[in-house]
Amino acid sequence: MSTQTSRPRVWVSRPLFDDILDRLREYFDIEVEERDRDWTREQMAQKLRDKAGAILGVADPVDAGVIAQTPLLRAIANRGVGYNNLDIAALKKAGIVATNTPGVLDETTADFAWALMLATARRVTEAERFLRAGQWQGMSFHILLGGDVYGKTLGIFGMGRIGQAIARRAAGFRMPVIYHNRSRLDVATEVDCKAEYVGREELLARADFLVLALPMTAQTRHAIGAAELASMKRDAYLINIARGGVVDDAALIAALKEKRIAGAGLDVFEREPIVPADMLALDNVVLTPHIGSASLATRRAMASLAVDNLIAALGCGPNAGRPPNII
Repeated sequence: MSTQTSRPRVWVSRPLFDDILDRLREYFDIEVEERDRDWTREQMAQKLRDKAGAILGVADPVDAGVIAQTPLLRAIANRGVGYNNLDIAALKKAGIVATNTPGVLDETTADFAWALMLATARRVTEAERFLRAGQWQGMSFHILLGGDVYGKTLGIFGMGRIGQAIARRAAGFRMPVIYHNRSRLDVATEVDCKAEYVGREELLARADFLVLALPMTAQTRHAIGAAELASMKRDAYLINIARGGVVDDAALIAALKEKRIAGAGLDVFEREPIVPADMLALDNVVLTPHIGSASLATRRAMASLAVDNLIAALGCGPNAGRPPNII
Protein backbone atom coordinates (compact mmCIF):
# COMPACT_ATOMS: atom_id res chain seq x y z
CA MET A 1 0.00 0.00 0.00
CA SER A 2 1.47 3.36 -1.04
CA THR A 3 0.85 6.75 0.47
CA GLN A 4 0.54 9.87 -1.66
CA THR A 5 2.45 12.91 -0.43
CA SER A 6 0.53 16.14 -0.89
CA ARG A 7 2.28 18.71 -3.02
CA PRO A 8 2.83 22.35 -1.99
CA ARG A 9 0.03 24.67 -3.03
CA VAL A 10 0.72 27.82 -5.04
CA TRP A 11 -1.55 30.76 -5.85
CA VAL A 12 -1.25 32.85 -9.03
CA SER A 13 -3.12 36.07 -8.33
CA ARG A 14 -3.71 37.09 -11.95
CA PRO A 15 -3.96 35.28 -15.30
CA LEU A 16 -0.68 34.21 -16.91
CA PHE A 17 0.31 32.24 -20.01
CA ASP A 18 -0.87 28.62 -19.75
CA ASP A 19 2.26 27.08 -21.29
CA ILE A 20 4.45 28.92 -18.77
CA LEU A 21 2.18 27.92 -15.88
CA ASP A 22 2.59 24.28 -16.92
CA ARG A 23 6.13 24.50 -15.51
CA LEU A 24 4.63 25.24 -12.08
CA ARG A 25 2.26 22.29 -12.41
CA GLU A 26 5.24 19.93 -12.59
CA TYR A 27 5.99 20.64 -8.93
CA PHE A 28 2.92 22.18 -7.27
CA ASP A 29 -0.83 22.18 -7.07
CA ILE A 30 -1.72 25.60 -8.41
CA GLU A 31 -4.72 27.88 -8.16
CA VAL A 32 -4.85 30.47 -10.93
CA GLU A 33 -7.20 33.44 -11.05
CA GLU A 34 -9.06 33.73 -14.35
CA ARG A 35 -9.30 37.51 -14.43
CA ASP A 36 -7.39 40.56 -13.26
CA ARG A 37 -8.78 42.18 -10.14
CA ASP A 38 -7.62 44.22 -7.18
CA TRP A 39 -7.22 42.36 -3.90
CA THR A 40 -7.77 43.73 -0.42
CA ARG A 41 -5.42 42.68 2.38
CA GLU A 42 -8.19 40.56 3.87
CA GLN A 43 -8.67 38.75 0.56
CA MET A 44 -4.91 38.29 0.18
CA ALA A 45 -4.72 36.66 3.61
CA GLN A 46 -7.60 34.34 2.73
CA LYS A 47 -6.02 33.29 -0.56
CA LEU A 48 -2.55 32.77 0.92
CA ARG A 49 -3.59 31.03 4.15
CA ASP A 50 -3.00 27.50 2.84
CA LYS A 51 -0.35 28.31 0.20
CA ALA A 52 3.39 27.67 0.22
CA GLY A 53 4.04 30.21 -2.51
CA ALA A 54 2.48 32.79 -4.79
CA ILE A 55 3.06 34.71 -7.99
CA LEU A 56 1.71 38.21 -7.46
CA GLY A 57 1.14 41.37 -9.47
CA VAL A 58 2.81 44.58 -8.34
CA ALA A 59 -0.46 45.92 -6.91
CA ASP A 60 -1.19 42.89 -4.70
CA PRO A 61 -0.49 43.91 -1.08
CA VAL A 62 1.40 41.75 1.40
CA ASP A 63 2.17 43.35 4.76
CA ALA A 64 2.74 42.16 8.31
CA GLY A 65 -0.99 41.72 8.87
CA VAL A 66 -1.31 39.42 5.86
CA ILE A 67 1.84 37.52 6.78
CA ALA A 68 0.54 36.84 10.30
CA GLN A 69 -2.35 34.87 8.75
CA THR A 70 -0.30 32.80 6.31
CA PRO A 71 1.62 30.18 8.34
CA LEU A 72 2.55 27.99 5.34
CA LEU A 73 3.84 30.76 3.10
CA ARG A 74 7.51 30.34 2.13
CA ALA A 75 7.99 32.37 -1.05
CA ILE A 76 6.50 35.19 -3.12
CA ALA A 77 7.44 35.92 -6.72
CA ASN A 78 6.46 39.43 -7.74
CA ARG A 79 5.70 39.60 -11.46
CA GLY A 80 7.43 42.92 -12.07
CA VAL A 81 10.44 44.97 -11.06
CA GLY A 82 8.78 47.17 -8.44
CA TYR A 83 7.87 45.72 -5.07
CA ASN A 84 6.38 48.57 -3.06
CA ASN A 85 3.36 46.26 -2.61
CA LEU A 86 5.47 44.04 -0.35
CA ASP A 87 6.62 44.66 3.21
CA ILE A 88 10.12 43.31 2.67
CA ALA A 89 11.19 43.72 6.29
CA ALA A 90 8.17 41.74 7.53
CA LEU A 91 8.74 39.03 4.91
CA LYS A 92 12.38 38.64 5.91
CA LYS A 93 11.47 38.50 9.58
CA ALA A 94 9.03 35.69 8.80
CA GLY A 95 11.62 33.85 6.71
CA ILE A 96 9.62 34.25 3.50
CA VAL A 97 11.66 34.68 0.30
CA ALA A 98 10.59 37.50 -2.03
CA THR A 99 11.72 37.86 -5.65
CA ASN A 100 11.10 40.19 -8.59
CA THR A 101 11.76 40.22 -12.35
CA PRO A 102 14.44 42.82 -13.17
CA GLY A 103 16.30 43.08 -16.44
CA VAL A 104 13.81 41.47 -18.81
CA LEU A 105 11.65 44.58 -19.22
CA ASP A 106 14.27 47.34 -19.33
CA GLU A 107 14.44 47.85 -23.09
CA THR A 108 10.69 47.58 -23.67
CA THR A 109 9.95 50.11 -20.93
CA ALA A 110 12.62 52.43 -22.29
CA ASP A 111 10.97 52.22 -25.72
CA PHE A 112 7.68 53.20 -24.14
CA ALA A 113 9.20 56.20 -22.37
CA TRP A 114 10.22 57.47 -25.80
CA ALA A 115 6.74 56.73 -27.16
CA LEU A 116 5.30 58.93 -24.41
CA MET A 117 7.85 61.69 -25.05
CA LEU A 118 7.05 61.83 -28.75
CA ALA A 119 3.29 61.49 -28.29
CA THR A 120 3.24 64.23 -25.65
CA ALA A 121 5.43 66.74 -27.48
CA ARG A 122 3.74 66.20 -30.85
CA ARG A 123 0.21 66.01 -29.38
CA VAL A 124 -0.43 62.65 -31.02
CA THR A 125 -3.36 61.47 -28.91
CA GLU A 126 -4.97 64.92 -29.00
CA ALA A 127 -4.59 64.95 -32.78
CA GLU A 128 -6.21 61.53 -33.13
CA ARG A 129 -9.18 62.58 -31.00
CA PHE A 130 -9.50 65.72 -33.15
CA LEU A 131 -9.53 63.65 -36.35
CA ARG A 132 -11.90 60.96 -35.07
CA ALA A 133 -14.34 63.62 -33.91
CA GLY A 134 -14.61 64.87 -37.50
CA GLN A 135 -13.03 68.23 -36.68
CA TRP A 136 -10.32 68.07 -39.35
CA GLN A 137 -11.45 70.27 -42.23
CA GLY A 138 -8.23 70.23 -44.24
CA MET A 139 -4.62 71.28 -43.98
CA SER A 140 -3.94 74.25 -41.71
CA PHE A 141 -0.51 75.77 -41.17
CA HIS A 142 -1.19 76.35 -37.47
CA ILE A 143 -3.00 73.13 -36.60
CA LEU A 144 -1.96 71.33 -33.38
CA LEU A 145 1.47 72.88 -33.08
CA GLY A 146 3.66 70.91 -30.69
CA GLY A 147 7.21 70.83 -29.42
CA ASP A 148 10.38 69.35 -30.89
CA VAL A 149 12.22 66.43 -29.36
CA TYR A 150 15.37 66.49 -31.49
CA GLY A 151 18.22 68.41 -29.88
CA LYS A 152 16.42 69.11 -26.60
CA THR A 153 17.86 68.29 -23.18
CA LEU A 154 16.75 64.97 -21.75
CA GLY A 155 16.70 64.82 -17.95
CA ILE A 156 16.39 61.45 -16.24
CA PHE A 157 15.47 61.18 -12.57
CA GLY A 158 16.46 57.66 -11.50
CA MET A 159 19.35 56.16 -13.45
CA GLY A 160 18.99 52.44 -12.91
CA ARG A 161 18.80 49.91 -15.73
CA ILE A 162 15.69 51.47 -17.29
CA GLY A 163 17.00 55.02 -16.95
CA GLN A 164 20.24 53.99 -18.63
CA ALA A 165 18.34 52.31 -21.48
CA ILE A 166 16.36 55.52 -22.00
CA ALA A 167 19.58 57.56 -22.03
CA ARG A 168 21.28 55.37 -24.62
CA ARG A 169 18.44 56.01 -27.08
CA ALA A 170 18.96 59.79 -26.87
CA ALA A 171 21.97 59.70 -29.22
CA GLY A 172 19.67 59.17 -32.20
CA PHE A 173 17.86 62.39 -31.36
CA ARG A 174 21.09 64.32 -30.72
CA MET A 175 19.86 65.10 -27.21
CA PRO A 176 22.24 65.98 -24.39
CA VAL A 177 21.45 63.81 -21.37
CA ILE A 178 21.57 64.91 -17.74
CA TYR A 179 20.57 62.76 -14.81
CA HIS A 180 20.12 62.70 -11.07
CA ASN A 181 20.32 59.58 -8.96
CA ARG A 182 20.68 58.65 -5.32
CA SER A 183 24.31 57.85 -6.12
CA ARG A 184 26.39 58.83 -9.12
CA LEU A 185 27.11 56.20 -11.77
CA ASP A 186 30.65 55.01 -12.47
CA VAL A 187 32.53 56.83 -15.21
CA ALA A 188 32.31 53.95 -17.71
CA THR A 189 28.50 53.88 -17.45
CA GLU A 190 28.24 57.65 -17.79
CA VAL A 191 30.35 57.47 -20.94
CA ASP A 192 28.24 54.61 -22.33
CA CYS A 193 25.04 56.59 -21.68
CA LYS A 194 26.62 59.91 -22.72
CA ALA A 195 25.07 61.28 -19.54
CA GLU A 196 26.09 64.10 -17.20
CA TYR A 197 25.41 63.86 -13.48
CA VAL A 198 23.75 66.98 -11.99
CA GLY A 199 22.08 67.96 -8.76
CA ARG A 200 18.33 67.64 -8.38
CA GLU A 201 17.68 71.39 -8.70
CA GLU A 202 19.79 71.62 -11.86
CA LEU A 203 17.99 68.65 -13.35
CA LEU A 204 14.62 70.33 -12.84
CA ALA A 205 15.81 73.66 -14.20
CA ARG A 206 17.59 72.38 -17.32
CA ALA A 207 15.52 69.46 -18.59
CA ASP A 208 13.25 69.96 -21.60
CA PHE A 209 11.96 66.43 -21.04
CA LEU A 210 12.06 65.15 -17.47
CA VAL A 211 11.63 61.36 -17.38
CA LEU A 212 10.94 59.69 -14.04
CA ALA A 213 12.44 56.20 -13.70
CA LEU A 214 12.98 55.98 -9.94
CA PRO A 215 11.52 53.36 -7.57
CA MET A 216 8.58 54.09 -5.31
CA THR A 217 9.72 54.29 -1.68
CA ALA A 218 8.80 56.33 1.37
CA GLN A 219 11.64 58.69 0.39
CA THR A 220 10.54 59.14 -3.25
CA ARG A 221 6.83 59.61 -2.60
CA HIS A 222 5.80 62.95 -4.16
CA ALA A 223 9.37 63.53 -5.32
CA ILE A 224 7.69 65.73 -7.92
CA GLY A 225 5.27 68.14 -6.29
CA ALA A 226 4.27 71.78 -6.61
CA ALA A 227 7.73 73.15 -5.80
CA GLU A 228 9.49 70.84 -8.26
CA LEU A 229 7.00 71.59 -11.04
CA ALA A 230 7.49 75.31 -10.42
CA SER A 231 11.24 74.81 -10.93
CA MET A 232 10.77 73.33 -14.40
CA LYS A 233 10.75 75.29 -17.65
CA ARG A 234 7.36 76.45 -18.86
CA ASP A 235 7.95 74.61 -22.16
CA ALA A 236 9.17 71.40 -20.48
CA TYR A 237 7.42 68.02 -20.46
CA LEU A 238 7.12 65.55 -17.58
CA ILE A 239 7.13 61.82 -18.39
CA ASN A 240 6.35 59.24 -15.70
CA ILE A 241 6.98 55.54 -16.36
CA ALA A 242 7.98 54.81 -12.74
CA ARG A 243 5.20 54.68 -10.13
CA GLY A 244 2.22 56.95 -9.65
CA GLY A 245 3.02 58.03 -6.10
CA VAL A 246 6.30 59.57 -7.22
CA VAL A 247 4.22 62.48 -8.56
CA ASP A 248 1.69 64.52 -6.60
CA ASP A 249 -1.26 64.19 -8.98
CA ALA A 250 -3.08 67.22 -7.58
CA ALA A 251 -0.02 69.44 -8.00
CA LEU A 252 0.52 68.16 -11.54
CA ILE A 253 -3.10 68.82 -12.51
CA ALA A 254 -2.77 72.40 -11.26
CA ALA A 255 0.47 72.92 -13.18
CA LEU A 256 -1.04 71.54 -16.39
CA LYS A 257 -4.22 73.60 -16.04
CA GLU A 258 -2.22 76.77 -15.53
CA LYS A 259 0.24 75.86 -18.35
CA ARG A 260 3.18 76.08 -15.92
CA ILE A 261 4.70 73.20 -17.90
CA ALA A 262 3.93 72.35 -21.52
CA GLY A 263 2.57 68.86 -20.95
CA ALA A 264 2.92 65.43 -19.39
CA GLY A 265 2.93 61.81 -20.46
CA LEU A 266 1.78 59.44 -17.72
CA ASP A 267 1.68 55.65 -17.64
CA VAL A 268 1.15 55.44 -13.87
CA PHE A 269 -1.09 57.17 -11.33
CA GLU A 270 -1.36 57.61 -7.58
CA ARG A 271 -4.60 55.63 -7.12
CA GLU A 272 -4.54 53.18 -10.01
CA PRO A 273 -6.78 52.34 -11.75
CA ILE A 274 -8.55 55.55 -10.73
CA VAL A 275 -7.49 58.57 -12.78
CA PRO A 276 -8.70 61.97 -11.48
CA ALA A 277 -11.53 63.45 -13.54
CA ASP A 278 -9.68 66.77 -13.73
CA MET A 279 -6.74 65.01 -15.36
CA LEU A 280 -8.96 63.22 -17.86
CA ALA A 281 -10.36 66.59 -18.93
CA LEU A 282 -6.95 68.02 -19.86
CA ASP A 283 -5.68 68.12 -23.45
CA ASN A 284 -2.01 68.63 -22.58
CA VAL A 285 -1.47 65.21 -21.01
CA VAL A 286 -1.12 61.79 -22.62
CA LEU A 287 -2.56 59.02 -20.44
CA THR A 288 -1.90 55.27 -20.76
CA PRO A 289 -2.98 52.39 -18.46
CA HIS A 290 0.35 51.20 -16.96
CA ILE A 291 1.51 49.45 -20.14
CA GLY A 292 5.20 50.39 -20.10
CA SER A 293 6.36 46.76 -20.29
CA ALA A 294 3.38 45.51 -22.31
CA SER A 295 4.93 43.82 -25.29
CA LEU A 296 4.03 40.15 -25.71
CA ALA A 297 7.64 38.99 -25.65
CA THR A 298 8.45 41.01 -22.53
CA ARG A 299 5.37 39.98 -20.59
CA ARG A 300 6.14 36.33 -21.39
CA ALA A 301 9.70 36.83 -20.21
CA MET A 302 8.44 38.40 -16.96
CA ALA A 303 6.04 35.52 -16.35
CA SER A 304 8.74 32.95 -17.12
CA LEU A 305 11.22 34.58 -14.73
CA ALA A 306 8.61 34.80 -11.96
CA VAL A 307 7.91 31.07 -12.40
CA ASP A 308 11.65 30.27 -12.33
CA ASN A 309 12.02 32.34 -9.16
CA LEU A 310 9.17 30.61 -7.37
CA ILE A 311 10.20 27.08 -8.34
CA ALA A 312 13.72 27.70 -7.05
CA ALA A 313 12.57 29.52 -3.91
CA LEU A 314 10.39 26.56 -2.97
CA GLY A 315 13.33 24.17 -3.33
CA CYS A 316 12.54 22.60 -6.69
CA GLY A 317 14.05 22.52 -10.17
CA PRO A 318 17.67 22.91 -11.31
CA ASN A 319 18.20 26.05 -9.20
CA ALA A 320 16.57 24.66 -6.06
CA GLY A 321 17.16 26.98 -3.12
CA ARG A 322 18.87 29.57 -5.34
CA PRO A 323 16.21 31.82 -6.89
CA PRO A 324 17.93 34.20 -9.32
CA ASN A 325 16.25 37.41 -8.20
CA ILE A 326 15.91 37.63 -4.41
CA ILE A 327 14.88 41.07 -3.22
